[in-house]
Amino acid sequence: MSAPRLRSGTPERAGLDPGLLRRVVAQVHDLTTGERPWAAGAVLAVGRGPVLAVEEAAGWAVRYAAYDPDTDAGVELPPDAWVPATVATPFDLASLTKLFTTVAAVQQIERGTLGIDALVGAYLPDFGAAAAHRVTVRQLLTHTSGLRPELPLYSCADDAERLALLRAEAPVGVPGTYCYSDLNMLLLQQVLERITGRGLDVLVRDGITRPLGMTATGFGPCAGAAATEDQRRPWAKADRGMLRGVVHDENAWALGGVAGHAGLFSTGRDLAVFCRALLAGGSYGPARILGADFVELLLAPPGLGFGLDQPWFMGELAGRGAAGHTGFTGTMLVLDRVTDTFVVLLANTVHPRRRTPVGGVRAGVCTGVARAVRV
Repeated sequence: MSAPRLRSGTPERAGLDPGLLRRVVAQVHDLTTGERPWAAGAVLAVGRGPVLAVEEAAGWAVRYAAYDPDTDAGVELPPDAWVPATVATPFDLASLTKLFTTVAAVQQIERGTLGIDALVGAYLPDFGAAAAHRVTVRQLLTHTSGLRPELPLYSCADDAERLALLRAEAPVGVPGTYCYSDLNMLLLQQVLERITGRGLDVLVRDGITRPLGMTATGFGPCAGAAATEDQRRPWAKADRGMLRGVVHDENAWALGGVAGHAGLFSTGRDLAVFCRALLAGGSYGPARILGADFVELLLAPPGLGFGLDQPWFMGELAGRGAAGHTGFTGTMLVLDRVTDTFVVLLANTVHPRRRTPVGGVRAGVCTGVARAVRV
């Protein structure tokens, strides 16, 4: 039996308060205005059940030619060269990529080719440090392996040196204690590629995006994507200039653009489909990417890959089992299974330069949606 597909509709049809949603949309537009906006451009997608009630673009996919460190401001392009953000604009998802790596892993768990409590060393015996410390697949999925947040893979001379660093990296924290780490997803990528004989990009395409019809989602390069950063030292870790259509994360770039922790590009509508599939127990139309029991494994406490009930970005959606994630470039995805609601916010907050994000912006968007839900 086919699961309902996502369709555009009114807030009323979705069971959402139209006036309160208009406030959320206005709030997102405000985030992209002024001389120093929160983000140059943004796309908001909000839905409940099979109804996509909001699909709105604001601001600019490309606004700046460079960043001027002397004035601490962006060097704007001539106005006629600015590129408006549209609902079809792909954005660099940054750490939202981790959700796709996680789903790919749970697919292998469902098929019996990967054991959730198996030792990583059973699949990667050449990764001596992880094997010696008896790191498990579950620890990678829950960020409880003890691995540090990242390694300077971008500074390595070649792929062989990068792989040697990963193989030798031992946990520095207490196993079982939460410590968010990109390395967990990089090791998970290695496990998945070893047991399947296929690259992560192929696993994501064949197992998730193609069945769901997410034609605008994939690893870069991505033509027409929103620009990110004028990436230069000392504020960045590499000198790459203004980036557009290539992954922002330096380690993912060094790894060729396909990495377990970053590298995917997508649109608001495609991510809305991803959300709908998970909220519907893993099915969308005739496609099934996970069985309902394995979606429960994915989203039930303590959660695999997804953060659960995080007030700092979920606002008032938190506290009742919401699941989601954020990305460094300004992205966010939140699922509320209690009310069958999802929120996707894509933005290029790092255009023209990365900076400490303004606190509470994502939470404010989620709170606005939470208040619009008619239970």
